[in-house]
Amino acid sequence: MPTSPVDRPLVDAQSRAEKIVESRRQKILLKTGALQDAIFNSAYFSSIATDEHGVIQIFNVGAERMLGYHSEDVVDKITPADISDPAELIIRAAALSHELNTPITPGFEALVFKASRGIEDIYELTYIRKDGSRLSAMVSVTSLRDSAETIIGYLLIGTDNTARKQEEEAQALLDQRLRDQQFYTRSLIESNIDALMMTDPQGIISDVNKQMMALTGRTRDELIGAPCKNFFTDPASADAAIKRVLSEHKVSDYELTVRAYDGTETVVSYNAATFHDRDRKLKGVFAAARDVTERKRFERTLEEKNIELEHASHMKSEFLATMSHELRTPLNAVIGFSEALRDGMVGDMTDAQRRYIGDIFNSGQHLLSLINDILDLSKVEAGMMTLELESVDLDELLGNSLLIVREQAALQHIQLKLETEADFGVLELDRRKTKQIVYNLLANAVKFSEPGGWVTLAVRLVPLAQAGLIDGDWPTYGFALPSSDCEQFLELSVSDTGIGIAQSDMNKLFKAFSQIDSGLARKFEGTGLGLAMVKQLAELHGGCVAVASVKDLGARFVVWLPIRSPESAEARWPRS
Repeated sequence: MPTSPVDRPLVDAQSRAEKIVESRRQKILLKTGALQDAIFNSAYFSSIATDEHGVIQIFNVGAERMLGYHSEDVVDKITPADISDPAELIIRAAALSHELNTPITPGFEALVFKASRGIEDIYELTYIRKDGSRLSAMVSVTSLRDSAETIIGYLLIGTDNTARKQEEEAQALLDQRLRDQQFYTRSLIESNIDALMMTDPQGIISDVNKQMMALTGRTRDELIGAPCKNFFTDPASADAAIKRVLSEHKVSDYELTVRAYDGTETVVSYNAATFHDRDRKLKGVFAAARDVTERKRFERTLEEKNIELEHASHMKSEFLATMSHELRTPLNAVIGFSEALRDGMVGDMTDAQRRYIGDIFNSGQHLLSLINDILDLSKVEAGMMTLELESVDLDELLGNSLLIVREQAALQHIQLKLETEADFGVLELDRRKTKQIVYNLLANAVKFSEPGGWVTLAVRLVPLAQAGLIDGDWPTYGFALPSSDCEQFLELSVSDTGIGIAQSDMNKLFKAFSQIDSGLARKFEGTGLGLAMVKQLAELHGGCVAVASVKDLGARFVVWLPIRSPESAEARWPRS
């Protein structure tokens, strides 16, 4: 029945009243009942209820605590979308649009679209707190319906997801670090020049690198799960190596031979160690095999060359010794006859004849001295010379040595000095060899000293700690003292004011037949054997030699000989 103009205002008023009543009824429905008491007042999770348009109607104490807003800040004023991360809403809207094949607007619709379709919806959402900080929450969305199944609002229940999010991020970071570490470790293993493998405690291969695959000529699958001993020429030795590692926790330079699939054999040096898990439980053995085939070939070649050189050295020494003996026989005759002629034992001679005979005698003596030096050196090098220790009056030996060079020193106007700390008495020494050391040092000093200079022989006893050390500021060159159980050493030092030696030339001094340069060889006669013999004889005693010098200022040669008690000397070098 049509409404008259008089009744229209009444009808409109009634319609508005009904809407107001319905709206109030919906609000009352949301704000009353057991649900409000059981859920909305909980402080442990947020409960946000909206009307059908998304405007917040209830904002519980949990939401206030978690998000920092008071209920009066948001109720009837904003939607949950207004306090959510807008970027996430855009992403969620796009994802839902694609999933459900329907356009969804970023905003509140994106938050409740599934719930509005009766689909259970739980997802992660980032709320923006009142202070601007972010809160990661796990949100469950449910649509609220009346008895006619008409949606009258939505309920968003959220829990603080920060801790879980942090745990997930930490776990993700840890997983990434683990992947990075595994990649780094694998890269190290694969880039290693050695063939690497891991086995369990029973010797079953659990991992290998490419070098191991290349060494054995087998694939990774063929190697993993197989006993490692199967790939060596001597399985028993390989098995023993594993057992030794398990017993000693590591082995070094364990030599084995790998046999490849094609039969190729490679000598390797194995270094291996056990490894454990974080609880110190034994997991297996990590082993690295380095190909030492070339090194072994080089060592064999070097050994063969050393044998050849040693044989050649013995041959040389035997030849020199033989030749020296053969030469000395006729030479002694020449010296003897020339001495007889010089002394007038076979009649008178003219002055010229006597001069010629003197030259023959002196040349013969010089040649005999050279032959004796060669013979002695060859004996030392051939290992044929031994010490003959006896009780020696050192003061007498030193005096005799000075007496031998005194005439030559006087001819060159060189002063000889002897410096000793005390009366040494009797020492256990090889008399002839010690005298030869002292004589060679004195003769060398006299030979290279200028007229008017001086040569000093200084002798003292020093402890083991000082043996082999020259005091002073001059550059030095010497040889290491062999390991010794002697506590005391005889130090024989010969100093001169001669031409000296440049530091760069010192390493030539103790080599047989060596002189620093040809100019010196022409000016100063000599074989170049004197200092070489000093070195050899000092080392034969268990001592050493050194030199300190400055060119044009002089030189100092020092020899250290171990002093032993008669009992220890007898035990070490029995008298014949």
